[in-house]
Amino acid sequence: MKKEGLVQNGGEMMCPMCLSVLLIGLLWVVLFILLIAGIIWAIRLAKREGYFYRKARSADRAIAILKERYAKGEIDQKEYEERKKDLAA
Repeated sequence: MKKEGLVQNGGEMMCPMCLSVLLIGLLWVVLFILLIAGIIWAIRLAKREGYFYRKARSADRAIAILKERYAKGEIDQKEYEERKKDLAA
């Protein structure tokens, strides 16, 4: 026996709208998981090769150049300390 608006499936009544709501809900869950995974991937990539790594590396390089210039006598101790303080900030 078939009732209007309902589909009989193996003796159980199932609403067609209920199935579509369930599928849309599952789609949102999958999209949310993909969004979170994408954010985590982007952060890991940025830490490994991106902005954070280059910034630390460039600061280390600047200190190394400053030490080299001081060792060569191009700058005096006062200037060395001032620039080192500026780079640390």
